[in-house]
Amino acid sequence: MKSHFTFTKKQRNGIFLLLLSIAILQTVYFFVPPNTKEITVDENMYNAFQKEIDSLKLIELEARKPKIFPFNPNFITDFKGETLGMTNEQIDRLLAYRKQDKWVNSTEEFQKVTQVSDSLLNIISPYFKFPKRHINTTSNSKRTDVVKVSKTFNQKLDLNKATAKQLQAVNGVGAVLSNRIIKYRNKFEGGFIADVQLQDVYGLTPDVINRITNKFTVKTPRQIKKININTATVNELVTIQYIDYEIAHNIIEQRILLEGYKNFEQLLKVKGIPLNKIDIIKLYLSFY
Repeated sequence: MKSHFTFTKKQRNGIFLLLLSIAILQTVYFFVPPNTKEITVDENMYNAFQKEIDSLKLIELEARKPKIFPFNPNFITDFKGETLGMTNEQIDRLLAYRKQDKWVNSTEEFQKVTQVSDSLLNIISPYFKFPKRHINTTSNSKRTDVVKVSKTFNQKLDLNKATAKQLQAVNGVGAVLSNRIIKYRNKFEGGFIADVQLQDVYGLTPDVINRITNKFTVKTPRQIKKININTATVNELVTIQYIDYEIAHNIIEQRILLEGYKNFEQLLKVKGIPLNKIDIIKLYLSFY
């Protein structure tokens, strides 16, 4: 034991210096104030930066909201009605009215049948698109409403072969829009798959698209291999327009919960899927 507590002169000096260093450091720690520099924030710059962040968030939220395109209110489904904010009772009244083979032909008649509130009607009525009608007068002066007949498939020109000059014959389509349509069509080898892809052409409003599809339609669609939604992998799904990896994972999760998709309406409930592009997404999918 004695050997453990016997130190040489050098060892004693080292222990003394160690204890002295500890004592000095402790004294400095307790008596010398730390050098703290106060951080100042420019309140105006901070508020401006915060406002910019909030505005970007609002823009992103607005972009994520599903867009409503013009539609015929006579064909509102349960899902469509809920999306528009209608109650089950209001939807049922419309469906019961349609079962009698009756048609709603005006905004006022729609409200009378469904009994929706004025506030909801003001929101959704601008998107109503009723069939265009003209009035014929018979010999006995009775007026009869006749639905305006659109061109048949054979009468229409092939949208995949239309020239810029032919497209410019449509009211509302000038040189810029016609060239934009052809440029978008040429992005894909073989052109359009279906008329609905006109929605992806920047600058085309629903009214202009309706006028185009009244004279043109896709007669020679681009041939594609459809993907089976009930067996597709994530890597296969992300090859489809508007489906990224997050949406692809959500599609597969929903597929597992449903034990397989039975119809495209079930696809509308997938988290994050762009509802306004669902008709284009469906072009690439099948159930078999």
